[in-house]
Amino acid sequence: AVILKFRGERLVDKQDFLLGTVDDLDAARLEFLLRYYTTRPDIPKKIQLDGGIEDLEIASQLLSEQAGYKVEVRVPQRGEQLKLVEMAKKNAAERLSQKSQRTGREVAALDELARLLGLEKPPVYIESYDISNIGSETVVAGMVVFENGRPLRKCYRKFNIKTVSGTDDYASMSEVLERRFRRYLNPEQQDEAFDHLPDLILLDGGKGHVSTIVPMLRQMGIEVPVFGMVKDDKHHTRAIAS
Repeated sequence: AVILKFRGERLVDKQDFLLGTVDDLDAARLEFLLRYYTTRPDIPKKIQLDGGIEDLEIASQLLSEQAGYKVEVRVPQRGEQLKLVEMAKKNAAERLSQKSQRTGREVAALDELARLLGLEKPPVYIESYDISNIGSETVVAGMVVFENGRPLRKCYRKFNIKTVSGTDDYASMSEVLERRFRRYLNPEQQDEAFDHLPDLILLDGGKGHVSTIVPMLRQMGIEVPVFGMVKDDKHHTRAIAS
């Protein structure tokens, strides 16, 4: 968490705090806001946040009572105040990158990915799967892994499709994901690529792939967010399916 303090449109102070693991970002933001300001006499009249909290009005009321004057708590959507909040977010990403040995860009990208997909927290360990048809008989699949926003190449794996005849991407994807998580559920089959439970699974495909894979994983007891990457003619991702 980073706090930038302004007086007369000039930055006069900056403070940063490492909060540890956060499961609910909105709840953590509210708790930090109240803890920070209820222990200080110099509560500002205007507080701008980078995201929502459960009840802005109640927070404003509590801080106003503490200060003895009206305190306005807002989440700016545009203009100069939004730019100042974005500055604080950039500072937070850079501070976190120093602590975690990740770049500010990686931290910010994972945070944005979590926001776009509606995840509770940024995904640290991501697996992505693609099916390739080589001719009419040979079908292979690839598993690509990212950890902390960086490629984890030692955990990349290739699968030869064994149970599917012909071209059937749905069945091939099901075989690959089932084999991968059977390895995870069987500790006797040691492989560092399969001993993690990922925070996010991305499939090369749309809603059909997601609706095929999710029920199969749930039957196996695997509760991981799954999204499909819909590609255009140039194999660039143009949409995300859930």
